[in-house]
Amino acid sequence: MTSPSPHPGSPARSRFPVVVVGAGPAGLTVGNVLRAAGVDCLVVEAESREFIERRPRAGVIEEWAVRALEQRGLAGDLTARAQRHTECEFRFDGRAHRFGYAELTGRHHWVYPQPLLVTDLVREYADVRGGQIRFGVRDVRLHDLDSDRPAVSYTDPDSGERHWVHCDFVAGCDGARGASRDALPERARISRHDYGIGWLALLAEAPPSSDCVLFGMHPHGFAGHMARSPEVTRYYLQCPAGDDPARWPHERVWDELRQRLHAAGRPPLTEGRLLEKRVLDMHNYVVEPMVFGRLFLAGDAAHLVAPIAAKGMNLALNDAFLLGDGLAAYLTKGDATGLDGYSDACLRRVWDYQEFSQWLSEIYHGTSSGDPYRAGTTLARLRRLFTSPAAAAAFAEQYLGTAAAR
Repeated sequence: MTSPSPHPGSPARSRFPVVVVGAGPAGLTVGNVLRAAGVDCLVVEAESREFIERRPRAGVIEEWAVRALEQRGLAGDLTARAQRHTECEFRFDGRAHRFGYAELTGRHHWVYPQPLLVTDLVREYADVRGGQIRFGVRDVRLHDLDSDRPAVSYTDPDSGERHWVHCDFVAGCDGARGASRDALPERARISRHDYGIGWLALLAEAPPSSDCVLFGMHPHGFAGHMARSPEVTRYYLQCPAGDDPARWPHERVWDELRQRLHAAGRPPLTEGRLLEKRVLDMHNYVVEPMVFGRLFLAGDAAHLVAPIAAKGMNLALNDAFLLGDGLAAYLTKGDATGLDGYSDACLRRVWDYQEFSQWLSEIYHGTSSGDPYRAGTTLARLRRLFTSPAAAAAFAEQYLGTAAAR
């Protein structure tokens, strides 16, 4: 919970208009937007710079998000290096079904691993735009959030000294286990949905086996294939929630991937050494509202969408654009419109993506549910995508995130 700040005579005190807690895509984007507007801010991050630039995370970015990054001068490396995707492929009943969403909508996806985006954003914020950032801080706490003089305190990892930073606003961008969530009042409402399944997340030192994302629906469970680079591929395998990655040795992993992603007429998977194995328990949550006094939540601190729909980084960026622009407008022009409408504007897209994740989960996992009725309705939905132009157009809009922008 939030706590009162110390007496004004306390040592190691400073002031910034905004303190951003967390240096992920949301926090760094907010920081960059503020610096571009001439607003000073401080970013505090519990991990090292090296860690956040290497932390493995998803890499699918929707076109609207890339355009918004471009408008803010934050997409130079992304558009030069990212892979442009225009199709995906569903594999079920032993056959491959291509879905050309760019043909339907004129829109596409970009594949750019989050560590690369974070590297770009932190370089732009700290090295180019001169933003202040403190890495490796300990015991971050938020204070006086319901007053007009909130503060953030932290312990310096080198000196052990306690620092207090007063500000006008706190941007809470430090995820589900950070100080921002710890500071939420009892009136915060957290809605949660557990899917009751896990995904074994894998990174393989192997070239992609297809030129597009693959979704395999199989009685054994879901499997996914997503290119990360010319040399590395991300795979997913549905597994029991809480499963132990040690139960998935190399041979078992590739045997299941071959079975679940098999399709007549398609080449075999290119196998390689497994660089990463971890189990992700599939669940979603939403915090409402996303504003508590002078604390504005963004990214995973406010909501989580399981990787089922590859929406998490896009939601974080949407929050950051709205919050950065709103803070800049208020602090430079006195215009509170963006801040006043921030929570409602964010939550419209958040709930849209939550619903799509839930719908897509049934597509991915219905055939392996053990329930013949669910399996039958799942196959009916899949067939409809390839026989009904209206169903295909509706799916493409949700898959690309274009419907949520309306």
